[in-house]
Amino acid sequence: MTATLAIGDLHVALGRRSPLPLLRGVDIAIAPGEVRGLVGESGAGKSMIGRAIFGLLPRGARITRGTIAFDGRNLGTMPDRERRALLGREIALIPQDPMTSLNPVKRIGEQVAAVLRLKLGLPRRAAWARAGDLLADVAIRDPGRVLAAYPHELSGGMRQRVLIAMAFSCRPRLVVADEPTTALDVTVQRQILRLLHALQHRDNAAVLFVTHDLGLVAKLCQTVTVLHAGRVVEAGATAAVLRDPGHAYTRALLSSTPRLDRPADALAPLPPELVARLHEEARIYDLANRANYQ
Repeated sequence: MTATLAIGDLHVALGRRSPLPLLRGVDIAIAPGEVRGLVGESGAGKSMIGRAIFGLLPRGARITRGTIAFDGRNLGTMPDRERRALLGREIALIPQDPMTSLNPVKRIGEQVAAVLRLKLGLPRRAAWARAGDLLADVAIRDPGRVLAAYPHELSGGMRQRVLIAMAFSCRPRLVVADEPTTALDVTVQRQILRLLHALQHRDNAAVLFVTHDLGLVAKLCQTVTVLHAGRVVEAGATAAVLRDPGHAYTRALLSSTPRLDRPADALAPLPPELVARLHEEARIYDLANRANYQ
């Protein structure tokens, strides 16, 4: 079976003369219907992988080696027009900040309908009607009122539901969820996770779930990739990785997670010697691959 998303030996660097490596030989494969967690601390490079998929790397950053294939087609060598046609329809994004991701001066209905008109070619009236159906699909109780509202008139959870509705509006085959529950409280997080699971299961979509929270990975993801300093340090079935992590960094992440069953335990930060060792490994890796960045 062809993987929906196959990232192979992906290197991303910032600058040209003395390039700063951002991603170092990343390999990720996601099968149809699979939810893969991508976990690591802030700055590990998780969101950079999502940016590379969508061709939204920061100014000065570039892919220096490797491939990003969607359904066997290399996105990097694909003509821009063909790639843009895939984005939003076959490949969708759920961004992490629902407030800044929506246009503050346009009503919700206009923004949802715009996706349907652009990607599915629906006429204005049909797109507006379909937008209401999509909001109902994500358990928004009064779709008509929400269609007429501006983003600032909705709660954070409601805005996130709107973004999820937009992401799944065209029944995409791949969804990149970039920390979609970060700004939400625990109760709303649980609702959003259930909603994501239901829509993903309905469409048999492949999902790359980007997060720093191993608890969310345990609840939602069948497989997980652990990232540090732009490198994959461990990957495998979620249950196996969390039960018996093979890398010291994964073990340190698990030990730094608060436990309700051990409330008296002090939080354990990443040991300085482990951080130093990981950075030294990354430095050696970069030196060995320096010629590929030129």
